Amino acid sequence: MKKTKTKITIFLGIICALFMGISTWYTIVFNESRFIVPMDLSEYIFQIQDLPMIISGILLALYILYFVVLLIQAIITNKNNVISTQLTRKINPKLGFLGFFGCFGFMGFWTYSIDKTIFPFVFFMFFGFFGFFYEGKLSNTFMDERYKENKMKAHFLANKTSLTIIFIATLILGQGKLIGNLEYTFIAYIIIVALSLALEVFLSEFLLYHYDHDEQLEESEE
Repeated sequence: MKKTKTKITIFLGIICALFMGISTWYTIVFNESRFIVPMDLSEYIFQIQDLPMIISGILLALYILYFVVLLIQAIITNKNNVISTQLTRKINPKLGFLGFFGCFGFMGFWTYSIDKTIFPFVFFMFFGFFGFFYEGKLSNTFMDERYKENKMKAHFLANKTSLTIIFIATLILGQGKLIGNLEYTFIAYIIIVALSLALEVFLSEFLLYHYDHDEQLEESEE
């Protein structure tokens, strides 16, 4: 059942990607790149040539919604399993590759230069998903007292590090304009906060793995 859902999800994702790619090509070649280049939607007038991009956008939104529902179901199932078995949730370490979505944060410099859009900088938070590499290695680990202590210690240090960076950034950037520009100051603050949150997520899993792994090595050597 789980494999079937995975195959369906991958298949639907490929279909959406292909349709989006074809729609984008059609729009660039035959429709003056409408919906691709920035446009004023308040003056938008529907054209039949817009249908491929509109349909592909709707399909992409539905796919994202479907993916989110599956993700929520998986989280609930894993949480129930953790409570009943006292084992950590089962995570595929390959999910750590989602951390590369953090690279989309660099698009913020491009979108800001075009139309002052700064939202892409938020994608820097996705770098925290690299922590899945380490959480996956601890899948189905029995949560004894030692594990719980290591988890609290790792999360405390990760949280302390993240909050310290944000606090220092707030003190420094709160003094005034960066390079004489208030917008640059705000952008710098968003980037620092996003990267700090990503660091907290990554560091909590990285430290937990090393605390638990190092203690097991010490016990085996003894």
